[in-house]
Amino acid sequence: MARAHLTLNPAFTIGPVRRRLFGGFVEHLGRHVYDGIHEPGHPSAGPDGFRRDVIELVRELGVTTVRYPGGNFVSGYHWEDGVGPVAERPRRLDLAWHSTETNEVGLHEFQDWLDQVGSELMLAVNLGTRGPKEALELVEYANVPAGTARTAQRAANGRQEPFGITMWCLGNEMDGPWQLGHRNAEDYGKLASMTAKAMRQVDPRLELVVCGSSSRSMPTFGEWERIVLEHTYEDVDYISCHAYYEEREGDLASFLASGVDMDAFIEAVVATVDHVRALKRSDKRIDISFDEWNVWYLSRWAEQARTFTIDDWPVAPRLLEDVYSVADAVTLGGLLISLVNHADRVASASLAQLVNVIAPIMTEPGGPAWRQTTFFPFSETSRAARGTALQVALDADTTTTARFGAVPVVAAAATSDGASVSVFLQNRHTTEATSVTVDLSAFGPRRTVSARGVWDEDVYAVNDLRDTERVGLRTNDTVALSDGVLTIELPPVSWTAVTVA
Repeated sequence: MARAHLTLNPAFTIGPVRRRLFGGFVEHLGRHVYDGIHEPGHPSAGPDGFRRDVIELVRELGVTTVRYPGGNFVSGYHWEDGVGPVAERPRRLDLAWHSTETNEVGLHEFQDWLDQVGSELMLAVNLGTRGPKEALELVEYANVPAGTARTAQRAANGRQEPFGITMWCLGNEMDGPWQLGHRNAEDYGKLASMTAKAMRQVDPRLELVVCGSSSRSMPTFGEWERIVLEHTYEDVDYISCHAYYEEREGDLASFLASGVDMDAFIEAVVATVDHVRALKRSDKRIDISFDEWNVWYLSRWAEQARTFTIDDWPVAPRLLEDVYSVADAVTLGGLLISLVNHADRVASASLAQLVNVIAPIMTEPGGPAWRQTTFFPFSETSRAARGTALQVALDADTTTTARFGAVPVVAAAATSDGASVSVFLQNRHTTEATSVTVDLSAFGPRRTVSARGVWDEDVYAVNDLRDTERVGLRTNDTVALSDGVLTIELPPVSWTAVTVA
């Protein structure tokens, strides 16, 4: 049996676990909005058309912030299309996802949904086909209390008080040739700086996210961040990271170790950010908004995208509806471990996405809503990761991967809020259990311990319409606490959260 030993001490910390780390992402894409969160004819829908069963699941997931309305969608979006009387709103072509957007749900409706979910809105502005003028108008409409034509328009549309949106994204993935309005780093950096300055003239309280690279594999990665930040460093608060992972050609071992890649991505961006800070001789620190991350089988989407024709612009088609396995959930749990371990610099993160589209929650029109396997590590981490992220001294056996070489058999993160200590563990071994010990003696006497996680004899088991509860959280009965030392046996291909109080 493989082994791992962890040592934790409250004196050795990484940084506070900011609640925005457990954000989500809703894009007008496929069945995410229509037939997902919004289905007026569904038995659970209220007068506003939003499914109450979905609202309850999103609340249970523990999402703190939601990025909206895109994603690729935002680069062709006119926010004005989504306000005013619903019957008068225009239908538009969505070029990003080759669909028809009905605009039944816009800013007002989405904020109403967020109020029910209990999450904060992170709003993205269109810097693909639009620019500073439209961003200024949106900030005025959303945040200025009263006294202008835009604020009067907002009041006439049913909201006297401002939305008070704090966090704003300056476009989306502008480094990507697939993006409407794609620009090089020099041109985007100038546009983002100009837009940020203008937006802050309306509302100086804004927290602004500039676009970083859409993946670490982009040929411009690193240089993109440097050039963009040289233009925007004093104008923004965060730079974005996006990363998606999938199992390729049956290489489960490398897939489980995807957190190794996420760690390298974060650390490279931090190094570039701090390099620009030194060049600027600035006292300001810019942190990361990892505002798109998940398991996504992009190779499947590439095949689906080839089937589009000029005559086919459906409303809410079934797109990107990946069905997630136990292995996917365990990998996602490992990615959460990476985010917690970088809590000092990752200030915000958005699981992409929430419902139906590469999502932890699935729905069937007129039917049930259910939790995918990936729901569980996210909900448990959002619930248990409180207070301060702790440094983890890890001594562990290794397991071999084709992509990353030898990696520790266990990935681990830990947090403490004083009253309790939470430890998050991923066993990357594909066939063997791992015996783990955790030295908690520096925290003083502890009396209770519990451990819940995701694993299964069939690592490719899923929850789907045929069996919506095939996979769920399981209690690990091997966990014990004695003389300040925690012991637990982790099944192969597993993720577990342990709480000690």
